[in-house]
Amino acid sequence: MTYERVWTVRFSDTDPFGIAHYPRIVDAVHEVSDAFMQDIGWPYWDIVDEHGFGLPLVEMNFEFESPVEAGDDVIVELTTDVGTRSVRFDYVARHVDEVVFSGYEQRVCVERGGEVRELPDELAEALAVYASE
Repeated sequence: MTYERVWTVRFSDTDPFGIAHYPRIVDAVHEVSDAFMQDIGWPYWDIVDEHGFGLPLVEMNFEFESPVEAGDDVIVELTTDVGTRSVRFDYVARHVDEVVFSGYEQRVCVERGGEVRELPDELAEALAVYASE
């Protein structure tokens, strides 16, 4: 299954050339993962307080295929690759059926004290529903 969210590129997201500036694209991707985690019942803001661990970002990479401009509706698709101690969020973003960027975020499950730990079974199961096929 794929999780989808629409990012409407705003004028404030663009650089002097009128195309979406890459830091705003990164922000948009983080908003997608925020909404995803909330929608599967594991919002980032509750994980630490309620479960005693976090999912910090340890690696990310994106390739930009085509620019997007203010007013464009970009469909950002998210799929997961769930490990025992980490999860990778893979992204493909499309505008008018054209891939405009793709990439991933790697997140590791870490206890409050900084020790890497296994993902709780309930979280791993919720993430696995969106595993890439």
